[in-house]
Amino acid sequence: MAGSPYVPDAKKYRPEDFERVAGEPADPDPSTWGMQPDGTFLPPAHTPSVPRDVFVDWPGQLDYRDPETYALNAKAEAFYPIVVNTSHSWQCIYDWDGRRLMLHYGGGNHWKLYDITDPRDLTIVDEEQWGWGDPRPQFGATTVQWNQELGAYIAIQASETPRYFLQGRVANKWLDDTVEGQLKEWEGLRGFRTWRMDGPSPREWTLLTEVSTDPNHSPGEIQEGNGVLDLPVYYGDKYLFVATAPDNTFTNQPYRTTLWTAGHAAYDVSDPAKPELLSTWWVPGSRAGEEDDSPYLADNDRWNNKTSWFGSRMGVFLPRSVESGWTYGYAAQGGQGFFVLDVSDPTDIHHVGWCPLPTSVAGTEGDNVDTTQVEETGYVYVSGYPMNTDCYEPAKEIYQIDVSDPTNPRVVRTLPRPTPPAEAAFTDWAQRRGSFGPKRSGYFTNTGTPHGGVIPYAFYAAGLQIFDVRDPEDPKVGAYFVPPMGLKDDDDLAAPVHGIFVEWDRNLIWLFANHGIYAVSTPLLGEPVTGIPSADG
Repeated sequence: MAGSPYVPDAKKYRPEDFERVAGEPADPDPSTWGMQPDGTFLPPAHTPSVPRDVFVDWPGQLDYRDPETYALNAKAEAFYPIVVNTSHSWQCIYDWDGRRLMLHYGGGNHWKLYDITDPRDLTIVDEEQWGWGDPRPQFGATTVQWNQELGAYIAIQASETPRYFLQGRVANKWLDDTVEGQLKEWEGLRGFRTWRMDGPSPREWTLLTEVSTDPNHSPGEIQEGNGVLDLPVYYGDKYLFVATAPDNTFTNQPYRTTLWTAGHAAYDVSDPAKPELLSTWWVPGSRAGEEDDSPYLADNDRWNNKTSWFGSRMGVFLPRSVESGWTYGYAAQGGQGFFVLDVSDPTDIHHVGWCPLPTSVAGTEGDNVDTTQVEETGYVYVSGYPMNTDCYEPAKEIYQIDVSDPTNPRVVRTLPRPTPPAEAAFTDWAQRRGSFGPKRSGYFTNTGTPHGGVIPYAFYAAGLQIFDVRDPEDPKVGAYFVPPMGLKDDDDLAAPVHGIFVEWDRNLIWLFANHGIYAVSTPLLGEPVTGIPSADG
Protein backbone atom coordinates (compact mmCIF):
# COMPACT_ATOMS: atom_id res chain seq x y z
CA MET A 1 0.00 0.00 0.00
CA ALA A 2 1.44 3.36 -1.01
CA GLY A 3 1.86 6.06 1.58
CA SER A 4 1.82 9.81 1.27
CA PRO A 5 3.80 11.53 -1.52
CA TYR A 6 7.50 11.46 -0.84
CA VAL A 7 8.57 15.11 -0.63
CA PRO A 8 6.10 17.33 -2.48
CA ASP A 9 7.91 20.57 -1.64
CA ALA A 10 11.48 19.29 -1.53
CA LYS A 11 14.39 20.98 -3.19
CA LYS A 12 15.56 18.78 -6.06
CA TYR A 13 19.20 18.40 -6.92
CA ARG A 14 20.37 20.09 -10.09
CA PRO A 15 24.18 20.30 -10.32
CA GLU A 16 24.01 23.57 -12.23
CA ASP A 17 22.39 25.24 -9.21
CA PHE A 18 25.45 24.72 -7.00
CA GLU A 19 28.65 26.70 -7.09
CA ARG A 20 31.69 24.47 -7.03
CA VAL A 21 35.31 25.00 -6.09
CA ALA A 22 38.42 23.58 -7.69
CA GLY A 23 39.36 20.15 -6.40
CA GLU A 24 36.00 18.89 -5.12
CA PRO A 25 34.58 15.69 -6.64
CA ALA A 26 32.59 16.02 -9.83
CA ASP A 27 29.06 14.75 -10.37
CA PRO A 28 29.39 11.27 -11.89
CA ASP A 29 28.05 10.28 -15.28
CA PRO A 30 24.44 9.06 -14.66
CA SER A 31 25.16 5.96 -16.73
CA THR A 32 27.79 4.79 -14.21
CA TRP A 33 25.47 4.26 -11.24
CA GLY A 34 21.89 3.45 -10.30
CA MET A 35 19.61 0.41 -10.39
CA GLN A 36 21.04 -2.66 -12.09
CA PRO A 37 19.26 -5.41 -14.05
CA ASP A 38 19.53 -7.80 -11.08
CA GLY A 39 17.61 -5.38 -8.82
CA THR A 40 20.61 -4.11 -6.89
CA PHE A 41 21.70 -0.50 -6.60
CA LEU A 42 25.16 0.47 -7.81
CA PRO A 43 26.26 3.56 -5.83
CA PRO A 44 28.19 6.37 -7.48
CA ALA A 45 31.97 6.06 -7.31
CA HIS A 46 32.29 9.67 -6.12
CA THR A 47 30.09 12.72 -5.62
CA PRO A 48 30.34 16.25 -4.32
CA SER A 49 28.63 17.11 -1.04
CA VAL A 50 24.95 18.01 -1.38
CA PRO A 51 22.98 19.74 1.39
CA ARG A 52 21.01 17.16 3.35
CA ASP A 53 17.68 18.85 2.63
CA VAL A 54 18.21 18.54 -1.14
CA PHE A 55 16.80 15.36 -2.66
CA VAL A 56 18.28 13.50 -5.59
CA ASP A 57 15.93 11.85 -8.07
CA TRP A 58 16.99 8.76 -10.02
CA PRO A 59 15.01 6.00 -11.80
CA GLY A 60 13.72 3.24 -9.57
CA GLN A 61 13.02 5.17 -6.38
CA LEU A 62 9.67 5.00 -4.64
CA ASP A 63 7.49 8.03 -5.33
CA TYR A 64 5.84 7.84 -1.91
CA ARG A 65 6.82 7.56 1.73
CA ASP A 66 6.86 3.85 2.48
CA PRO A 67 4.35 3.19 5.32
CA GLU A 68 5.33 -0.45 5.86
CA THR A 69 7.19 -2.00 8.78
CA TYR A 70 9.68 -4.80 8.13
CA ALA A 71 11.00 -7.18 10.77
CA LEU A 72 13.21 -10.26 10.83
CA ASN A 73 13.94 -12.01 14.11
CA ALA A 74 13.05 -8.83 16.01
CA LYS A 75 9.96 -7.06 17.29
CA ALA A 76 8.91 -3.77 18.82
CA GLU A 77 8.09 -4.16 22.51
CA ALA A 78 6.76 -0.60 22.55
CA PHE A 79 6.52 2.59 20.49
CA TYR A 80 6.36 6.19 21.75
CA PRO A 81 5.66 9.13 19.40
CA ILE A 82 8.30 11.28 21.10
CA VAL A 83 10.90 13.29 19.17
CA VAL A 84 13.55 15.67 20.50
CA ASN A 85 15.39 16.05 17.19
CA THR A 86 14.74 14.52 13.78
CA SER A 87 18.31 14.43 12.46
CA HIS A 88 20.29 13.19 15.48
CA SER A 89 19.84 12.80 19.21
CA TRP A 90 21.84 11.52 22.17
CA GLN A 91 20.95 9.38 25.17
CA CYS A 92 22.27 8.56 28.65
CA ILE A 93 20.82 5.79 30.79
CA TYR A 94 21.37 5.60 34.55
CA ASP A 95 19.69 4.11 37.60
CA TRP A 96 18.39 6.40 40.34
CA ASP A 97 16.35 5.55 43.47
CA GLY A 98 15.17 2.22 42.12
CA ARG A 99 14.30 3.52 38.68
CA ARG A 100 16.04 3.24 35.34
CA LEU A 101 16.08 6.62 33.60
CA MET A 102 16.96 7.79 30.12
CA LEU A 103 18.11 11.32 29.39
CA HIS A 104 17.33 12.09 25.75
CA TYR A 105 18.50 15.27 24.08
CA GLY A 106 19.29 16.78 20.71
CA GLY A 107 19.71 20.01 18.86
CA GLY A 108 21.46 21.68 21.80
CA ASN A 109 18.36 23.26 23.31
CA HIS A 110 16.00 20.41 24.14
CA TRP A 111 16.16 17.52 26.60
CA LYS A 112 13.70 15.04 28.06
CA LEU A 113 14.08 12.65 30.98
CA TYR A 114 12.18 9.35 30.85
CA ASP A 115 11.45 6.62 33.37
CA ILE A 116 12.10 3.42 31.41
CA THR A 117 12.07 0.99 34.35
CA ASP A 118 9.31 -0.78 32.45
CA PRO A 119 10.33 -0.34 28.80
CA ARG A 120 6.75 -1.03 27.77
CA ASP A 121 5.51 1.89 29.86
CA LEU A 122 7.88 4.83 29.31
CA THR A 123 6.86 8.02 31.12
CA ILE A 124 8.27 11.53 30.83
CA VAL A 125 9.74 12.64 34.17
CA ASP A 126 10.98 16.10 33.19
CA GLU A 127 11.79 18.11 30.08
CA GLU A 128 12.99 21.52 28.95
CA GLN A 129 13.35 23.40 25.69
CA TRP A 130 14.63 26.92 25.12
CA GLY A 131 15.01 29.28 22.18
CA TRP A 132 18.19 29.76 20.20
CA GLY A 133 18.42 33.33 21.45
CA ASP A 134 18.51 32.15 25.06
CA PRO A 135 21.89 32.94 26.70
CA ARG A 136 22.23 29.59 28.47
CA PRO A 137 24.80 27.14 26.99
CA GLN A 138 23.72 24.51 24.53
CA PHE A 139 23.19 21.03 25.91
CA GLY A 140 26.14 19.19 24.37
CA ALA A 141 27.03 15.50 24.13
CA THR A 142 27.05 14.20 27.70
CA THR A 143 28.57 11.18 29.42
CA VAL A 144 27.08 10.15 32.78
CA GLN A 145 29.00 7.73 35.02
CA TRP A 146 29.02 6.74 38.68
CA ASN A 147 32.17 7.89 40.49
CA GLN A 148 32.80 5.38 43.25
CA GLU A 149 35.30 7.50 45.15
CA LEU A 150 32.99 10.52 45.26
CA GLY A 151 29.86 8.44 45.76
CA ALA A 152 28.01 10.46 43.12
CA TYR A 153 27.08 10.47 39.49
CA ILE A 154 29.29 12.76 37.42
CA ALA A 155 28.20 14.23 34.08
CA ILE A 156 30.81 15.47 31.60
CA GLN A 157 29.40 17.57 28.80
CA ALA A 158 31.07 18.53 25.52
CA SER A 159 30.99 22.06 24.12
CA GLU A 160 32.21 22.85 20.61
CA THR A 161 32.17 25.54 17.98
CA PRO A 162 29.29 25.51 15.47
CA ARG A 163 29.86 22.75 12.97
CA TYR A 164 27.38 23.31 10.15
CA PHE A 165 25.29 26.44 10.48
CA LEU A 166 26.36 30.05 10.89
CA GLN A 167 23.92 32.95 10.99
CA GLY A 168 21.08 30.57 10.11
CA ARG A 169 22.63 29.10 6.97
CA VAL A 170 24.95 26.27 6.01
CA ALA A 171 28.57 27.34 6.26
CA ASN A 172 31.04 26.84 3.40
CA LYS A 173 34.46 28.27 4.06
CA TRP A 174 35.53 27.67 0.46
CA LEU A 175 32.85 30.00 -0.90
CA ASP A 176 32.24 32.39 2.02
CA ASP A 177 35.27 34.26 3.32
CA THR A 178 33.39 35.27 6.48
CA VAL A 179 33.18 31.71 7.83
CA GLU A 180 36.74 31.60 9.15
CA GLY A 181 36.35 34.82 11.11
CA GLN A 182 32.99 33.80 12.56
CA LEU A 183 34.37 30.51 13.80
CA LYS A 184 37.58 31.97 15.21
CA GLU A 185 35.70 34.71 17.06
CA TRP A 186 32.96 32.45 18.45
CA GLU A 187 32.49 33.33 22.13
CA GLY A 188 31.26 30.07 23.64
CA LEU A 189 33.14 27.46 25.65
CA ARG A 190 35.54 25.35 23.59
CA GLY A 191 35.99 22.41 25.91
CA PHE A 192 33.86 20.60 28.47
CA ARG A 193 31.87 21.08 31.66
CA THR A 194 31.78 18.75 34.64
CA TRP A 195 28.72 18.42 36.84
CA ARG A 196 27.85 16.65 40.07
CA MET A 197 24.40 15.16 39.72
CA ASP A 198 22.49 16.02 42.89
CA GLY A 199 19.33 14.64 41.29
CA PRO A 200 18.48 12.78 38.10
CA SER A 201 17.23 15.84 36.18
CA PRO A 202 19.67 18.34 34.65
CA ARG A 203 17.83 20.97 36.69
CA GLU A 204 19.38 19.34 39.76
CA TRP A 205 22.96 19.18 38.55
CA THR A 206 25.67 21.32 40.13
CA LEU A 207 28.31 22.77 37.80
CA LEU A 208 31.78 21.93 39.13
CA THR A 209 33.91 23.59 36.48
CA GLU A 210 34.33 24.64 32.87
CA VAL A 211 37.53 23.59 31.09
CA SER A 212 38.85 25.03 27.85
CA THR A 213 40.70 22.56 25.63
CA ASP A 214 42.76 25.55 24.51
CA PRO A 215 45.56 25.49 27.11
CA ASN A 216 46.42 29.14 26.48
CA HIS A 217 43.00 30.74 26.96
CA SER A 218 40.44 30.44 29.73
CA PRO A 219 36.69 29.92 29.27
CA GLY A 220 36.16 33.61 29.91
CA GLU A 221 38.19 34.56 26.82
CA ILE A 222 37.78 33.85 23.13
CA GLN A 223 39.57 30.55 22.79
CA GLU A 224 41.22 28.74 19.90
CA GLY A 225 40.42 25.35 18.41
CA ASN A 226 37.07 23.64 18.20
CA GLY A 227 36.41 22.43 21.75
CA VAL A 228 35.23 18.86 22.37
CA LEU A 229 33.55 16.91 19.58
CA ASP A 230 30.69 14.64 20.46
CA LEU A 231 30.93 12.18 23.33
CA PRO A 232 33.54 12.54 26.12
CA VAL A 233 35.05 9.15 27.01
CA TYR A 234 34.83 8.73 30.79
CA TYR A 235 34.25 5.53 32.73
CA GLY A 236 33.74 7.13 36.14
CA ASP A 237 37.27 6.80 37.48
CA LYS A 238 40.43 8.81 36.82
CA TYR A 239 40.83 9.40 33.09
CA LEU A 240 38.90 11.39 30.51
CA PHE A 241 39.56 11.28 26.76
CA VAL A 242 38.17 13.89 24.39
CA ALA A 243 38.36 14.60 20.67
CA THR A 244 39.69 18.10 20.13
CA ALA A 245 41.88 20.47 18.12
CA PRO A 246 43.37 22.62 20.90
CA ASP A 247 44.44 25.67 18.89
CA ASN A 248 44.23 27.40 15.52
CA THR A 249 47.23 25.66 14.00
CA PHE A 250 45.12 22.52 13.42
CA THR A 251 43.77 23.80 10.12
CA ASN A 252 44.60 21.17 7.49
CA GLN A 253 40.91 20.36 7.07
CA PRO A 254 39.30 19.87 3.64
CA TYR A 255 35.75 19.84 5.02
CA ARG A 256 33.81 22.97 4.17
CA THR A 257 32.01 23.80 7.43
CA THR A 258 34.80 23.63 9.99
CA LEU A 259 38.34 24.94 10.22
CA TRP A 260 39.96 22.41 12.51
CA THR A 261 41.30 18.85 12.29
CA ALA A 262 40.89 17.21 15.67
CA GLY A 263 43.06 14.70 17.46
CA HIS A 264 42.68 13.49 21.03
CA ALA A 265 43.52 14.70 24.53
CA ALA A 266 43.64 12.95 27.91
CA TYR A 267 42.78 14.53 31.25
CA ASP A 268 43.06 13.44 34.85
CA VAL A 269 39.65 14.03 36.42
CA SER A 270 40.34 12.41 39.79
CA ASP A 271 38.96 15.67 41.08
CA PRO A 272 36.17 16.50 38.59
CA ALA A 273 36.29 20.11 39.76
CA LYS A 274 39.96 20.43 38.76
CA PRO A 275 40.73 18.42 35.59
CA GLU A 276 44.39 18.29 34.58
CA LEU A 277 45.56 17.99 30.96
CA LEU A 278 47.90 15.01 30.60
CA SER A 279 48.74 14.74 26.89
CA THR A 280 47.52 15.33 23.37
CA TRP A 281 47.85 13.35 20.14
CA TRP A 282 47.03 14.17 16.55
CA VAL A 283 47.68 12.74 13.11
CA PRO A 284 50.92 14.20 11.75
CA GLY A 285 49.87 16.56 8.99
CA SER A 286 46.89 17.98 10.84
CA ARG A 287 48.63 21.25 11.69
CA ALA A 288 49.69 24.03 9.39
CA GLY A 289 53.35 23.52 8.48
CA GLU A 290 53.25 19.73 8.80
CA GLU A 291 52.08 19.07 5.24
CA ASP A 292 55.41 18.20 3.62
CA ASP A 293 56.49 15.71 6.28
CA SER A 294 53.28 13.77 6.77
CA PRO A 295 52.98 10.25 5.31
CA TYR A 296 49.21 10.54 5.86
CA LEU A 297 48.92 13.32 3.29
CA ALA A 298 51.53 12.33 0.71
CA ASP A 299 49.47 9.61 -0.98
CA ASN A 300 46.03 10.60 0.29
CA ASP A 301 43.75 11.33 -2.66
CA ARG A 302 41.36 13.22 -0.37
CA TRP A 303 43.83 15.96 0.51
CA ASN A 304 42.53 19.31 -0.76
CA ASN A 305 39.35 17.78 -2.21
CA LYS A 306 37.27 20.42 -0.34
CA THR A 307 34.91 17.63 0.75
CA SER A 308 36.42 15.02 3.09
CA TRP A 309 36.33 15.29 6.86
CA PHE A 310 39.82 14.99 8.37
CA GLY A 311 40.36 14.14 12.02
CA SER A 312 38.20 12.69 14.76
CA ARG A 313 34.48 13.20 15.20
CA MET A 314 34.30 11.14 18.40
CA GLY A 315 36.59 10.36 21.33
CA VAL A 316 38.84 7.29 21.23
CA PHE A 317 37.01 3.97 21.30
CA LEU A 318 37.77 1.46 24.06
CA PRO A 319 36.12 -1.84 25.03
CA ARG A 320 36.72 -0.97 28.68
CA SER A 321 38.61 1.56 30.75
CA VAL A 322 42.34 2.17 30.94
CA GLU A 323 41.98 1.97 34.73
CA SER A 324 40.85 -1.65 34.35
CA GLY A 325 44.07 -2.46 32.48
CA TRP A 326 43.08 -1.92 28.86
CA THR A 327 45.96 -0.70 26.67
CA TYR A 328 44.72 0.39 23.25
CA GLY A 329 42.39 3.09 21.99
CA TYR A 330 41.00 2.99 18.45
CA ALA A 331 40.69 6.24 16.54
CA ALA A 332 38.63 6.74 13.39
CA GLN A 333 40.15 9.87 11.90
CA GLY A 334 37.87 10.45 8.93
CA GLY A 335 39.78 10.64 5.67
CA GLN A 336 43.06 10.31 7.56
CA GLY A 337 42.33 6.64 8.25
CA PHE A 338 42.22 4.31 11.25
CA PHE A 339 44.78 4.47 14.05
CA VAL A 340 45.62 2.24 17.00
CA LEU A 341 46.74 4.35 19.95
CA ASP A 342 48.61 3.22 23.04
CA VAL A 343 46.66 4.89 25.84
CA SER A 344 47.99 2.76 28.70
CA ASP A 345 49.85 5.81 30.01
CA PRO A 346 47.52 8.76 29.38
CA THR A 347 50.42 11.17 29.95
CA ASP A 348 51.87 9.87 26.68
CA ILE A 349 49.23 8.96 24.10
CA HIS A 350 50.95 7.76 20.94
CA HIS A 351 49.98 5.71 17.93
CA VAL A 352 51.43 2.29 17.25
CA GLY A 353 49.52 1.28 14.12
CA TRP A 354 47.62 2.70 11.14
CA CYS A 355 45.74 1.57 8.10
CA PRO A 356 44.02 3.62 5.41
CA LEU A 357 40.28 3.37 4.86
CA PRO A 358 38.95 2.94 1.31
CA THR A 359 38.03 6.25 -0.28
CA SER A 360 34.30 6.97 -0.12
CA VAL A 361 33.61 10.60 -0.97
CA ALA A 362 31.23 12.35 -0.31
CA GLY A 363 29.92 11.43 3.14
CA THR A 364 31.74 10.74 6.37
CA GLU A 365 34.40 8.06 5.95
CA GLY A 366 35.71 7.24 9.43
CA ASP A 367 33.45 8.05 12.37
CA ASN A 368 32.54 5.03 14.51
CA VAL A 369 34.54 2.09 15.88
CA ASP A 370 32.65 -0.83 17.40
CA THR A 371 34.89 -2.52 19.97
CA THR A 372 32.37 -4.99 21.42
CA GLN A 373 34.08 -8.02 19.85
CA VAL A 374 37.73 -7.07 20.05
CA GLU A 375 38.67 -8.83 23.27
CA GLU A 376 37.25 -12.15 22.06
CA THR A 377 38.07 -12.01 18.36
CA GLY A 378 40.72 -9.35 17.74
CA TYR A 379 38.36 -7.50 15.35
CA VAL A 380 36.94 -4.00 15.48
CA TYR A 381 34.32 -2.65 13.08
CA VAL A 382 34.85 0.78 11.55
CA SER A 383 32.35 2.85 9.58
CA GLY A 384 31.46 6.29 8.39
CA TYR A 385 27.94 7.35 7.54
CA PRO A 386 26.06 8.89 4.61
CA MET A 387 25.66 12.65 4.41
CA ASN A 388 24.03 13.12 1.01
CA THR A 389 20.38 12.13 0.75
CA ASP A 390 18.94 9.45 -1.56
CA CYS A 391 22.17 7.42 -1.72
CA TYR A 392 23.87 10.00 -3.93
CA GLU A 393 27.34 9.06 -2.71
CA PRO A 394 29.56 5.97 -2.50
CA ALA A 395 28.26 3.22 -0.21
CA LYS A 396 29.28 3.58 3.42
CA GLU A 397 30.62 0.18 4.39
CA ILE A 398 31.32 -1.34 7.79
CA TYR A 399 34.93 -2.54 7.70
CA GLN A 400 36.07 -5.47 9.82
CA ILE A 401 39.61 -4.62 10.89
CA ASP A 402 42.01 -7.13 12.42
CA VAL A 403 43.83 -5.44 15.31
CA SER A 404 45.26 -8.61 16.87
CA ASP A 405 48.63 -7.13 15.95
CA PRO A 406 48.10 -3.53 17.04
CA THR A 407 51.12 -2.40 15.03
CA ASN A 408 49.62 -3.73 11.81
CA PRO A 409 45.83 -3.23 11.66
CA ARG A 410 44.30 -4.64 8.46
CA VAL A 411 40.92 -4.34 6.77
CA VAL A 412 39.95 -7.96 6.18
CA ARG A 413 36.35 -7.71 4.92
CA THR A 414 33.18 -5.64 4.95
CA LEU A 415 29.94 -6.58 6.64
CA PRO A 416 27.23 -7.59 4.14
CA ARG A 417 25.00 -4.97 2.60
CA PRO A 418 21.48 -5.29 4.12
CA THR A 419 18.75 -6.22 1.66
CA PRO A 420 14.96 -5.81 1.95
CA PRO A 421 12.59 -8.77 2.27
CA ALA A 422 10.91 -10.29 -0.78
CA GLU A 423 7.55 -8.78 0.15
CA ALA A 424 8.86 -5.21 -0.07
CA ALA A 425 7.86 -3.10 -3.06
CA PHE A 426 11.55 -2.54 -3.86
CA THR A 427 14.66 -4.70 -4.18
CA ASP A 428 17.26 -2.43 -2.56
CA TRP A 429 16.95 -0.23 0.53
CA ALA A 430 18.35 2.67 -1.52
CA GLN A 431 15.03 2.81 -3.38
CA ARG A 432 13.17 3.63 -0.15
CA ARG A 433 14.71 7.10 -0.29
CA GLY A 434 16.26 9.12 2.48
CA SER A 435 19.76 8.12 3.51
CA PHE A 436 20.80 4.46 3.65
CA GLY A 437 23.87 3.25 5.47
CA PRO A 438 25.30 2.75 8.96
CA LYS A 439 25.19 5.51 11.54
CA ARG A 440 26.58 4.08 14.79
CA SER A 441 26.26 0.94 16.89
CA GLY A 442 25.30 2.81 20.03
CA TYR A 443 28.00 4.13 22.36
CA PHE A 444 30.46 2.96 25.00
CA THR A 445 27.84 4.06 27.53
CA ASN A 446 25.48 1.27 26.42
CA THR A 447 24.51 -0.46 29.66
CA GLY A 448 25.77 -3.91 30.61
CA THR A 449 28.27 -6.18 28.88
CA PRO A 450 28.02 -6.89 25.12
CA HIS A 451 27.32 -10.54 24.41
CA GLY A 452 26.31 -13.05 21.82
CA GLY A 453 28.46 -11.97 18.84
CA VAL A 454 25.84 -9.37 17.95
CA ILE A 455 26.38 -5.84 16.60
CA PRO A 456 23.30 -3.63 16.10
CA TYR A 457 23.52 -0.51 13.91
CA ALA A 458 21.19 2.35 13.16
CA PHE A 459 20.88 2.24 9.37
CA TYR A 460 18.76 5.26 8.39
CA ALA A 461 16.12 4.14 5.83
CA ALA A 462 16.93 0.50 6.64
CA GLY A 463 16.05 1.06 10.30
CA LEU A 464 17.84 -1.14 12.81
CA GLN A 465 20.12 -3.78 11.28
CA ILE A 466 21.57 -6.41 13.63
CA PHE A 467 24.68 -8.24 12.45
CA ASP A 468 25.46 -11.76 13.60
CA VAL A 469 29.25 -12.02 13.89
CA ARG A 470 29.43 -15.17 16.03
CA ASP A 471 31.47 -16.56 13.17
CA PRO A 472 33.59 -13.50 12.39
CA GLU A 473 34.78 -15.10 9.15
CA ASP A 474 31.17 -15.30 7.93
CA PRO A 475 29.24 -12.25 9.21
CA LYS A 476 25.60 -11.91 8.25
CA VAL A 477 22.49 -9.86 8.96
CA GLY A 478 20.81 -11.84 11.73
CA ALA A 479 17.84 -9.59 12.43
CA TYR A 480 16.33 -6.24 11.59
CA PHE A 481 13.50 -3.95 12.53
CA VAL A 482 12.63 -1.26 9.99
CA PRO A 483 9.85 1.17 10.96
CA PRO A 484 7.59 3.02 8.54
CA MET A 485 8.46 6.35 6.94
CA GLY A 486 6.34 9.45 6.64
CA LEU A 487 4.28 9.11 9.82
CA LYS A 488 4.61 12.86 10.42
CA ASP A 489 4.38 15.67 7.89
CA ASP A 490 7.58 17.24 9.25
CA ASP A 491 9.64 14.02 9.15
CA ASP A 492 13.32 14.58 8.44
CA LEU A 493 13.48 12.17 5.52
CA ALA A 494 17.26 12.46 5.27
CA ALA A 495 17.56 10.53 8.56
CA PRO A 496 14.63 8.13 9.01
CA VAL A 497 16.41 6.24 11.83
CA HIS A 498 19.32 8.20 13.23
CA GLY A 499 20.41 6.35 16.35
CA ILE A 500 20.23 3.41 18.72
CA PHE A 501 21.10 2.78 22.36
CA VAL A 502 21.69 -0.79 23.54
CA GLU A 503 20.79 -2.07 26.99
CA TRP A 504 22.89 -5.23 26.97
CA ASP A 505 21.87 -5.89 30.56
CA ARG A 506 18.17 -5.87 29.63
CA ASN A 507 18.40 -7.34 26.12
CA LEU A 508 16.82 -4.25 24.58
CA ILE A 509 17.69 -1.90 21.76
CA TRP A 510 16.19 1.59 21.75
CA LEU A 511 15.67 2.88 18.22
CA PHE A 512 15.32 6.63 17.55
CA ALA A 513 13.39 7.48 14.40
CA ASN A 514 12.26 10.78 12.95
CA HIS A 515 8.73 10.05 14.23
CA GLY A 516 9.36 8.48 17.64
CA ILE A 517 11.09 5.89 19.82
CA TYR A 518 10.90 2.10 19.61
CA ALA A 519 12.00 -0.46 22.22
CA VAL A 520 13.11 -3.49 20.20
CA SER A 521 13.94 -7.03 21.28
CA THR A 522 15.55 -9.89 19.38
CA PRO A 523 16.23 -13.54 20.26
CA LEU A 524 19.85 -12.83 19.36
CA LEU A 525 20.10 -10.98 22.67
CA GLY A 526 17.59 -12.99 24.71
CA GLU A 527 14.32 -12.26 26.45
CA PRO A 528 13.90 -8.58 27.37
CA VAL A 529 14.17 -7.68 31.06
CA THR A 530 11.93 -5.31 33.01
CA GLY A 531 13.19 -3.41 36.05
CA ILE A 532 16.77 -2.86 37.12
CA PRO A 533 18.98 -5.92 36.58
CA SER A 534 20.81 -7.30 39.57
CA ALA A 535 24.51 -6.54 39.90
CA ASP A 536 25.41 -10.15 39.08
CA GLY A 537 23.35 -10.05 35.87
